[in-house]
Amino acid sequence: MSQRIIIDTDPGVDDAIAIWLALASPELDVLGMTVVAGNVALKDTVRNACKIVALSGKTIPVFAGAPGPLVREQVYGKYAHIGAFKNELVPDSDLQPQAEHAVDFLVRTLRQAAEDNDPITVCVIGPMTNIALALGMHPDVARGIRHIVTMSCAFTALGHRVPWAEFNVYADPHAAEKVFSSGVPLIIMPLDMTFQALISKDDIEALKQDGGLPGESVAALLNAFDRSDLNRFGREGGPVHDATTVAWLLQPGLFEGQPARVGVEISGKTAGYTYADFWNKLATPPNATVMQKVDEYGFFSLLRRVFSRYGNPSGDVQA
Repeated sequence: MSQRIIIDTDPGVDDAIAIWLALASPELDVLGMTVVAGNVALKDTVRNACKIVALSGKTIPVFAGAPGPLVREQVYGKYAHIGAFKNELVPDSDLQPQAEHAVDFLVRTLRQAAEDNDPITVCVIGPMTNIALALGMHPDVARGIRHIVTMSCAFTALGHRVPWAEFNVYADPHAAEKVFSSGVPLIIMPLDMTFQALISKDDIEALKQDGGLPGESVAALLNAFDRSDLNRFGREGGPVHDATTVAWLLQPGLFEGQPARVGVEISGKTAGYTYADFWNKLATPPNATVMQKVDEYGFFSLLRRVFSRYGNPSGDVQA
């Protein structure tokens, strides 16, 4: 039986890779995609989400959500000025978002999951605003969440948008605090771990050759938005952060983690800074499992294997 999930996202290059990875995996039943502003403005993240879903050949509902953070001023990603993906990178489509708001969809779906005693995994790969709003307005929806798997936080790796914070938390630290304190079990993929898996030119070429139309778009996106940083990583290649969340759902044995109490600074000059109390210095129980290591070879082997379903003429990826 496939695992039911909801993807909450702000596409984003690595969001796109994560989404295509999930949609090509029969082990996962993607009930819907809730979209938030983050990498780019909401109108552009929604457009990107629709284009990504359409290119996969799957029929997944897309829901537009929060256009900005709960409290802080709006911040966007590095390439916000570009807007939605150009059509030569990800082809345009006629797919449109649902009329229902993303938060209403989350509340409705998670409440039903709680009633059915069949909780759903929520994969959060953008700012946590939609999830925080759902939990804040209707705390009972927490019972409908099996766990939240999130690409967020930076502990030893420091930040990538600002020196002290990972972008998804920095973009809405108040939302992160709400989610971290919700009581829902958290699986956190921090920069400390995602920086260990750098996609190579060979992997990109394999995805382009064997991954059908999504694989071609992945190669185009990664070539257009180079993730490499030789000075920081010490070797060629760049991270594909968000895809690690879906990889963990598919093959958790690729990762090693440790329980910790995770918290976030919500005010002052270092808003968005996160800490992980691995050694119980605060005498509070863990609220998360923080992934610390990834099998780089196994991760990219999984990525290549799953994407090859898009290029399989037998139609292994079914709508």
